[in-house]
Amino acid sequence: MTLSLYDGDKAILEGYEQFGFAPNAIQPELSPNNQAFLAKVTEYLKANPDKKITLTGRFLPAESTAKSGIFENLGIARAVAVEQLLAKLGVDEKRFSIDYQKITGTTSEEPISFHLFTPKPNDYDHPVYSFKDNTFSDANFAFGSDEFKPGEQCILYADSVKTYLNTNPNMTLTITGHTDSIGGEKINLNLGLRRAKNAAAYFRELGVKSEIVATTKGEEMPIAPNSINGKDYPDGRQKNRRVNFKLEEKTAQ
Repeated sequence: MTLSLYDGDKAILEGYEQFGFAPNAIQPELSPNNQAFLAKVTEYLKANPDKKITLTGRFLPAESTAKSGIFENLGIARAVAVEQLLAKLGVDEKRFSIDYQKITGTTSEEPISFHLFTPKPNDYDHPVYSFKDNTFSDANFAFGSDEFKPGEQCILYADSVKTYLNTNPNMTLTITGHTDSIGGEKINLNLGLRRAKNAAAYFRELGVKSEIVATTKGEEMPIAPNSINGKDYPDGRQKNRRVNFKLEEKTAQ
């Protein structure tokens, strides 16, 4: 009974039952107490329209190769599953941010956490994970490399995007490349663009005929710190080395 909803360091809700997930499972095994917690979170968000919420899904080393649908890892998939539960209760999908963490050990005391935030200028980017707006990082790009090495889940997602685009010719795919902060702004802008172009080439090789736009943000929009207290933070930099895939309707000419 240690689940809480935090706004910064302030606990808004406390003393609820932690969500339970079977090994390698995406969907939580909801208890009545879990459902009560989700109802209270929904109530608070509706009463505080300036707030957004970050859902952080966690997974164990033994779950690293678990099937996670179109998402990069089980942590993201679990957080999205809980997001969908809150969306069914009436929370606008634009108010969610998704994060993930691979933890050590053999058990997870907190497989999903809930943190409120108020959007601020120059804050970390808050990625959205959905079919039409998906992000892949992790093993897809090594440090300093533009070689696109899609993992199993990214390959599955790309195949689904190919099918979708080839049956929806009014849609376009925009691929945005991102980098960590090592190397300098100009170098990273170029590196991000090369990453986006190489990812676009992969989709072309799959047979996507729709318009694909490759662009870059370089190091401009990190989703995690590149360093903490002046010390290098490899886990954060790895999250920042990413590509975002966004499906949108063609703009009128």
